[in-house]
Amino acid sequence: MTGKLKIFAVALVLAGSSAVGSAQETYPSRPIKILVPFSPGSLVDTIARLYADKLTSRLGQPVVVENRAGAGGLISSQAMLASPANGYTFQMVSSSHAINPTLYAARIPYDTRKEISCVSMVANSPTVIAVKPALNVRTVGEFVALVKQKPGSMNYGSGGVGTAAHLAGEYFKSKTQTDLVHVPFKGVQEAVAEILGGRIDLAFPPVSIALPQIRAGKVTGLAVTGAQRSPMLPEVPTAEEAGLKGFEYGIWYALVASSKTPQAVMERIAREVGAITAQPDVREKLLAQGIQPTDMQLQACDRFVEGQIQELGALVKASGAKAE
Repeated sequence: MTGKLKIFAVALVLAGSSAVGSAQETYPSRPIKILVPFSPGSLVDTIARLYADKLTSRLGQPVVVENRAGAGGLISSQAMLASPANGYTFQMVSSSHAINPTLYAARIPYDTRKEISCVSMVANSPTVIAVKPALNVRTVGEFVALVKQKPGSMNYGSGGVGTAAHLAGEYFKSKTQTDLVHVPFKGVQEAVAEILGGRIDLAFPPVSIALPQIRAGKVTGLAVTGAQRSPMLPEVPTAEEAGLKGFEYGIWYALVASSKTPQAVMERIAREVGAITAQPDVREKLLAQGIQPTDMQLQACDRFVEGQIQELGALVKASGAKAE
């Protein structure tokens, strides 16, 4: 190779290296997608859209939300994993993400632990033990006594078999040694509507879902299942205060991605999400819906999810829940 050719070859290599570096530095260079495993208007969808709007401003590229409802989140997760793991497809999940490995064990087409990693947990919402006013009970103790008088004659609604609201009910049954019949619906909002209609006795929705009906006196809130009282329902005791020792249950929300996503991208998005969660207006919007802002990122979030897979999986097995 002549001197001129050698110089030309070196120049090409340097130009190529510069182009690669430039491409990495300019991430993101096109729109980013956040998949949501539930329908528009769900709490997961609301949270995803709040963060998508903020990320759009911070990243300088459109961040769009796409709903892929069905099979408790399996359809959405499959769509994410089928996309290139290049930092342009994420998913906003809830506690159902940790329930699915057990609930759908016979037919889940991916390994949640190995193939999906946390970017950041963003929020946690306690549920509220909500009953119909016609029962004329004002405390958990009164409700438990009423149920024990008529075992198997009262029911509770949820957003479907194996959902977080379903397992909250199973947890309640195990803690109180009561016999309640589970009635699944397409969404927990529908279960709350059935309480209003008097066809369902009880449900365990996130605080934000039941809040308007509780304030209007159309639903009675007996207790919230978080460690502290909800600032939106300060008059409603925690389950612990209501006599259910050790009863704590919450629904969490997290942004996840394919485990093959470049670490630098995961860290960049985690930083951005953490900064968004710290913004006063974001915290205000979350708290206004009874949702506690949470900042748990990357490996710490993965460890939490692993614990949840085990804990919620045990509840699934104890309940005998089967995927529909």
